[in-house]
Amino acid sequence: MNADLPVLMSAYLEWLAMHKRLSDKTCESYGRDLQLLCRLSKDIGVSEPQALLNHQIKHFVMQLHGEGQGAKSLARYLSSWRTWFEWLLKNQHIAINPVQGVRAPKPAKTLPKALSVDNAVKLATDAAAGDTAVLKRDHALIELLYSSGLRVSEIVGLNIAPLDKNDDGTGWIDWDEGEVHVLGKGNKPRIVPIGAPALAALSAWRSIRQTLPHADLSPAAFLNSRGTRLSVRSVQLRLAHHARVLGLPVHVHPHMLRHSFATHILQSSGDLRAVQELLGHASLAATQVYTGLDFQHLAKVYDAAHPRAHKKTTK
Repeated sequence: MNADLPVLMSAYLEWLAMHKRLSDKTCESYGRDLQLLCRLSKDIGVSEPQALLNHQIKHFVMQLHGEGQGAKSLARYLSSWRTWFEWLLKNQHIAINPVQGVRAPKPAKTLPKALSVDNAVKLATDAAAGDTAVLKRDHALIELLYSSGLRVSEIVGLNIAPLDKNDDGTGWIDWDEGEVHVLGKGNKPRIVPIGAPALAALSAWRSIRQTLPHADLSPAAFLNSRGTRLSVRSVQLRLAHHARVLGLPVHVHPHMLRHSFATHILQSSGDLRAVQELLGHASLAATQVYTGLDFQHLAKVYDAAHPRAHKKTTK
């Protein structure tokens, strides 16, 4: 079964099957990793893999990484090799485990996915176009998600008016100032501007919101068809639905619009500090919404950089 492997490797695989009772598939996986170790050993002139040294194992990891092997694959190889050498050590075939202390490189951090500016604006402009209450609500939701970079939990927690002590929301819309007041993670309050298109969409939704049943009984900014606060899951499903209808090439979820909001402002302004403040990532106090930067500065960066932030001209 393992005739192409050295005797000690074949014996180890048999031990895994008989004493550890590992499945055939798992043993085959170990066997492939050990075959790779044999090949690498021969490439550097080492005929017996059990004679490998620590620096040679490190060289193998660097070589495989240079050939395009990912961090997860390298970690698996090292795990397979390490356990074989541990078995050799336990059975007194070697004096030291050469894999000890050798680690795979850390996986590269992937950047959050963001829509292109064109696709984000298309989604905000064209999604949910229509005159029904549900479509106007969805349009306002999508515009606000992209306009203000809110978390989905924050947007469903918004109230239509300033918070009352009996309200169950965690934020509210300031219609006069064109801002949203939210309470983010760690109960950190922040104020985020609302762009003119989003504010117009919100106003259109507000004008039809009262047609839903029991709407006057709920302070929630966004209601479902039964007149109760919209859920996070509903926002996720509605956003994905509208993105599919528009034929966007990716699965769109609320956090993708948050990433798009941050990415597009950062690309335009280069002001990372302002973006951190707008996203609510900085440490904030209850009575001082922003630390180090005042709101006028943030609003100025927002107005200049965000594709949907152009203010209406006041008469």
